[in-house]
Amino acid sequence: MASQEIETLAAALARLPGLGPRSARRAVLWLVKRRESALPALLEALATVGEALIECDTCGNVDTANPCAICADPRRDTKSLCVVEDVADLWALDRAKLFTGKYHVLGGKLSALDGVRPEDLNIASLLARVEEGGIDEIVLAMNATLEGQTTAHYLAERLEEHPVRITQLAHGLPVGGELDYLDEGTLAQALRARRPVG
Repeated sequence: MASQEIETLAAALARLPGLGPRSARRAVLWLVKRRESALPALLEALATVGEALIECDTCGNVDTANPCAICADPRRDTKSLCVVEDVADLWALDRAKLFTGKYHVLGGKLSALDGVRPEDLNIASLLARVEEGGIDEIVLAMNATLEGQTTAHYLAERLEEHPVRITQLAHGLPVGGELDYLDEGTLAQALRARRPVG
């Protein structure tokens, strides 16, 4: 049996996505064995990130600068805007290096069961960005879940009155799948095969 402090650390790590109790215990053991070299570096990195992380006022991405590195990048195509549910989806798409435009993070998806309404998401700021002008295409990159597709349909209706082309990722993504867990080949195919909504 480990001490209460070690069990507390393992329990905290087990709450991270992708880590279960056994993986968390292995991580704790690895850290304990390397406590002089790895532990201080990890603690310093966690403290630095904890102090520096902020949400981008423009798109909703999480970064250490506001606006974020993506919004501030002059090489990005300002005429294309990709709308995603969460920051993890933005990072997954951007990691694939296939979309050269800018992003907008909704902060979730519509869900009657969970009580998530349009006013709970960053939809007003999306509409404000579109109303500013300069955007030719909006890619609705919602997850292939019922809630994701409901959100995409709602956004398409709200954006109809604006002179923008609305596309969405191709339906080749697995039903129930989430962008953050897909490989870059699948994401590449979905982006290349995007099509108009409606």
